Amino acid sequence: MTTSDSDEKHPPKLLDQVRDAIRLKHYSVRTETCYVDWIKRYILFHNKRHPKDMDGAEIESFLTHLATVRNVSASTQNQAFSALLFLYKHVLHQDLTIPIDSVRAKSPRHLPTVMTKDEAMRLIGEIPPSTHLLMAKLLFGTGIRLMECLRLRVKDIDYEQNIIVVRDGKGGKDRVTVFPESLKIPIRQQLQYSKALHDKDLFEGYGEVYLPFALEKKYPNANKEWYWQYVFPSHKLSKDPRTSIIRRHHLDECGLQRAVKSAAQKAGISKMVSCHTFRHSFATHLLESGYDIRTVQELLGHKDVTTTMIYTHVLNKGGLAVRSPLD
Repeated sequence: MTTSDSDEKHPPKLLDQVRDAIRLKHYSVRTETCYVDWIKRYILFHNKRHPKDMDGAEIESFLTHLATVRNVSASTQNQAFSALLFLYKHVLHQDLTIPIDSVRAKSPRHLPTVMTKDEAMRLIGEIPPSTHLLMAKLLFGTGIRLMECLRLRVKDIDYEQNIIVVRDGKGGKDRVTVFPESLKIPIRQQLQYSKALHDKDLFEGYGEVYLPFALEKKYPNANKEWYWQYVFPSHKLSKDPRTSIIRRHHLDECGLQRAVKSAAQKAGISKMVSCHTFRHSFATHLLESGYDIRTVQELLGHKDVTTTMIYTHVLNKGGLAVRSPLD
């Protein structure tokens, strides 16, 4: 029996088909893990029935269960819904014949937590001199997201045009943001460290880095080029979960998250602070300084200006910026 005959009799398992479809669409490893997990839960919820034998009614009951029994958030329920829609549209190629009308999880409207500039600088001051300190400053000074910071590549730091380019941000969009003057020397020192590490990897027979989409095939030698390397490389080599190639990835996000949490406690900041709080604070302080909301929208990469407008409600003026008659 030939290999092709064997493949015809034993087609890839459903979850393997899901992984293949996700990789074909160039979705991230995180999305792949998340979608596969939700599809597993969906199948187990319906006593291991094959999804091709189910329809909108089964999806509806699963989503309703998540909202009413599991009490998941609206974003979590939407995530599960997206995974199932992907399964039926891109893997099973099956149209749903019944409209889905599940009980929707409530979407609470929370104002973002914002630090004053003094609080942000106190927090930063509690992080010991390290790569984490530089990244925290970068988050506050540019408004980029945590993973956008970790995924920065050498070519994204533009000293000539005085900008930092965020590639393939949320929604698959590129954008530019400010390059803080105070970070130019520390970033250059970080690049020198990254270059030395890359040269060492090349000398030892490694030096490859993950390239997005199909660039590895289009430019077979680009994955060893210096300008494609991460600004914040990991301290150790690791195996790529998809290809099993030994590479140097970027730093793990957990280290910076722990450093920020610890620093917030030491600084005595009585707010729920995370790495994302720097982004909220960046936007709010720009608006406080008089910058146009459209400019802030572009820097943050928001598709709709209404998303940016939430920061007008947390400006440091109290009561939606209304002056009390008592004053």
